Amino acid sequence: MNRAMHFGAAAAFLLGGAFLTGAAAQTTDDVIDELESALLDQAGDVSPKQLRKDLKHLEPLTDADFPAPNAAKEELGKLLFFDKVLSGNMNISCATCHHPLTATGDGLSLSIGEGGRGLGVIRDTGTADDAVHERVPRNAPPVFMLGHKDFTVMFHDGRVSGDAVNGFVSPAGSDLPSGLDNALAVQAMFPVTSGTEMAGQGGENDIADHGADLPAIWESLAQRLRDIPEYVDLFKAAYSDVNNANDITYVHAANAIAAFEGTAWRADNSPFDQWLRGDNRAMTRDALRGAKLFYGKANCASCHSGVLQTDLDFHAIGIPQIGPGKGDNAPGFSDGHDDFGRERVTGNPEDRCRFRTPTLRNVALTGPWGHDGAYDSLEAVVRHHLDPIRSLYYYEAGQMVLPSRTDLDAIDLTVFSSDDRMYALASTCEITPVSLSDDEVAQVIEFLRALTDPTQIDLRRNVPKSVPSGLPMFE
Repeated sequence: MNRAMHFGAAAAFLLGGAFLTGAAAQTTDDVIDELESALLDQAGDVSPKQLRKDLKHLEPLTDADFPAPNAAKEELGKLLFFDKVLSGNMNISCATCHHPLTATGDGLSLSIGEGGRGLGVIRDTGTADDAVHERVPRNAPPVFMLGHKDFTVMFHDGRVSGDAVNGFVSPAGSDLPSGLDNALAVQAMFPVTSGTEMAGQGGENDIADHGADLPAIWESLAQRLRDIPEYVDLFKAAYSDVNNANDITYVHAANAIAAFEGTAWRADNSPFDQWLRGDNRAMTRDALRGAKLFYGKANCASCHSGVLQTDLDFHAIGIPQIGPGKGDNAPGFSDGHDDFGRERVTGNPEDRCRFRTPTLRNVALTGPWGHDGAYDSLEAVVRHHLDPIRSLYYYEAGQMVLPSRTDLDAIDLTVFSSDDRMYALASTCEITPVSLSDDEVAQVIEFLRALTDPTQIDLRRNVPKSVPSGLPMFE
């Protein structure tokens, strides 16, 4: 029985027969919505009308929330994003770890950077002298919605932040060049400088040989682009201040990459967005129930707040620490396999193990989840938030999605295997447990699925046929 038939008789009775007198279709829908809300209110279930009142602070997203389109700049950025010419050994691109076919991530808990082979979950650790020397210590974050004007904090630990008006904070300090458009462009300056991610190791190429000299790395990469005639033409088309090859800087490249990312991965047409714009039928009944829980009883919105489901702040939630770590050490240890998160940026021990709250747009597509990709199940990471300490101690290592190599495998669970380190990690957790029934957990997950923009599922349109360097885009 369809929705109109289900409520038709009751509506006719309550409204004096108006429902069945040939009223316009929209009027019929409005009548049904009002009646449904009234009946659901009486039954103690979620009412679309009441939920709208509860979430009236959430404004629908509009074009004004995103940078104005710039086709020439975005096209240049797309080609740079997929071109391995920006890596030291010319064997990896931005797209390797943030690919459209893997929801702008790579499907791995921890990325396999420079030296690996393949794409996504079949990527391996490379062979012989070209093999990777470690896993990338943190999960490759998805790129969805990072072009939104409110995204002024980048990376899991927030080591890039700010805006073009007030200035940026970054690992480069005073070496960061001027002219960067936004925090997303600043972020694009750094993966190319990481030996593990894109630059390679000293002695392998001219980029890696610059070591920690960031301006020299950026200049060398810009020179590579100046030497490719097709890129020179593209830069000239995208920028009024580029008249010849010598005018090209890596800032131009970073701004173009950010322009592409901000437009290509814009995801604001999910069922939730449609519901915010007034379509009461956009979300399923369970998704509505999940939204009520998310913004209410489950307390998800204490961190995942607002229309983007993030406060862009930092929180310690006890995600199991896997992988090589970031060089930090719990008391009594010296092997560097811990990751202190935000404390690495601020130097404040109160920020230990705090990580940036991610947006939940397209979250159902972007696993594994957590700053280190510890969870490969959306339900598992949701349940972790409900009782982090229990989840931490009962963590199942089978959740890790990691290509196996004996020496790397040996350190993946170093922290998890130490009672002292586990206690130190657990002691940082800030979340108070929340009790939800299995049905309620399923409803929260249904709401999270309603944050998926269907136009962002098949992203083959964002993959170029080739890149100006002539390098292969895929192995």
